Amino acid sequence: AIMIYVDNWRWVTLFLLCLARSAPAKRIFRCPAECTCSKDSVICVGSSFIPRTFLAHTIFVLRFIEGNKIGTMNKSVFRGLRDLTHLSLANNNIKLLPKDLFSGLDSLIELDLRGNMFECDCQTKWLIDWLKRSNATVSDVYCNGPGEKKGLRLKDVPDQHAECITTDFVLHQTLSTQSMSAELFFYKEDIYMALAVPNSENCLVMEWDHIEINFRPLDTITGRSVVGCRAAVIHGQAYVIVTQLFDGSHVYRYDPKQNKYVKFQAVEASNISKPNDIEVFPIGDEWFFLVVDSSKAGLSTLYKWNETGFYPYQYLHEWFRDTDAEFVTMEGKPHLILASRSQVPVIYQWNKHSQKFVLHSEIPNYDDIVTVKTFQINGALHLAMACYIGDSKVVRWTGKQFEEVQAFPSRGAMVLQPFVFKEHQYLVLGSDYSFSQVYRYDEKKQEFSKFREVYVQWPRSFTALSTDRRDFLIATSFKGKTKVFEHIPVDSSL
Repeated sequence: AIMIYVDNWRWVTLFLLCLARSAPAKRIFRCPAECTCSKDSVICVGSSFIPRTFLAHTIFVLRFIEGNKIGTMNKSVFRGLRDLTHLSLANNNIKLLPKDLFSGLDSLIELDLRGNMFECDCQTKWLIDWLKRSNATVSDVYCNGPGEKKGLRLKDVPDQHAECITTDFVLHQTLSTQSMSAELFFYKEDIYMALAVPNSENCLVMEWDHIEINFRPLDTITGRSVVGCRAAVIHGQAYVIVTQLFDGSHVYRYDPKQNKYVKFQAVEASNISKPNDIEVFPIGDEWFFLVVDSSKAGLSTLYKWNETGFYPYQYLHEWFRDTDAEFVTMEGKPHLILASRSQVPVIYQWNKHSQKFVLHSEIPNYDDIVTVKTFQINGALHLAMACYIGDSKVVRWTGKQFEEVQAFPSRGAMVLQPFVFKEHQYLVLGSDYSFSQVYRYDEKKQEFSKFREVYVQWPRSFTALSTDRRDFLIATSFKGKTKVFEHIPVDSSL
C-alpha cells in the first residue's frame, strides 16, 4: 500500500490508501518537489493543489482529499484511475470542477462532495447532470448560489438546458457590393433576393444555393439612380419593381427562356419626386404596391394590378416627406401606416365600399420617424419605430390606440427591425454612428434586453431568412459591403 498525505498546516488531512501496483519498468517515479517521499508514502505539507506526478503511477482504490484549499483541479487529474471506488473531495474550497472530471471512473461507488461552495450556474451544469444519472452513492451537496438556487441540492436543480443554451450572430457571407435594401421572395420553390445597389445603378437579383448555403448572382437589372427593388409573385409569375430617382420607375418580369428579368412596364410616376420605400401587398385577390415619396413636392402613390400591369390608383399623404410604409391587418381590416420626417405617423384604413384607403388616425407624440415595422408578441400587435435623432420606440396596440412600452437610445438610427429565430423575438437597431445593437425579448422582464452587437457600416435594412434548418440575417450597407450573419446556438455550459 502507498500512503499519500496532503496536510494543510494540520497533520493528516489527506489520506490515500492505494492498491499497490508497480509502474512500468521503464518509468521511474519522481517525488513531487513540494512533497517528501519514501518508498511507501508521499507527504505533502501545506498543499493547495493535487500533485500530478504520482497520479500517473498509481491506481487507487480509496482517495480522501478533505479540508484543503484546493479550490479547483486539473481536468485530467483522475485520468486512468479506472479501479477507484471511493473518492472524497469534502470540505475544500471548491466552487467549480472541470467538465467531465469523473469521466472514466468506471468503478466509482461512493463520492463525497460535502462542504464545498458550488455555484449552480451553467458551468456546473455538467456536474448536476452527471449526479442525476450516476450510479455512485453521492452525499447531499448544496448550491451556494446563484440567487434562488442557493440552498438547493445539486440533484434537485431543475433542468438548465434552456438557460444555458444561448445564441450568437456570426458572419457567414460577405457580398462585395453596397446596397439599400434586401427583398427576399420565393418563386418555384426556390429563394431569391433583390438588392437595390445605388452606387452601381442596378438591382441585383440573387438566388440561394442550397448546397453551398449562400447567395449567388442570378441577374443584374441595370437602371439609372436605382434606390429601391421589390419583388412580387402574382399568379405564378415573378416581377421586380425598380424605383429610380431619374427616368421613372419600371416593372421587370422573369423570362425563364432567357433566365433573366426583362422590362415589362414603365410605371407612370409623374407625382413621385424622391421614392424612398416600396410596399407590396394583396388585399383579397387584388395586388397593390405603394411608392413612398420623401420629397416636399411629391406624393406617396398607390398602384393597383390589372392583369396588364400596375397603374396609379390612389394618392396618399401629400407634402409630408414620407419615409416608410407598413401594411398590416388590424382588427380584421387592412391598414397602411406611414412614417414621416415632418409629422407623426399616420394610419390609413381600407374602406370596403369605396375600395380606397381613408385616413383613420395618427400615432401622436412620435416625430421624425424613419422606419416603422410591425411584429407580434404573445398575439399583441407591436410597432418598432426608428428615430434618427431621438429615442427609437416600441409601441403596443391596445385595441384603441398605440401605447409606448420601451425606448431605445438611437442616435443616427435608420432601422429598428424585428424578427424571430428559434422562438426568440429579436430587435436589431441599425445606426450610422455605432455598432448595430441586437436586443432579445425577455419574457420574465417583459422587455427587450441588449444581447449582441454586429458591425455593419451605415446599415439600411435587416432581413431574416430561415432555410435548410438554419437562420440568417441579411444586413444591407449604404457605404460598406452587404453581410449575411448566421444565427447559431451557443452552449455556455461547455
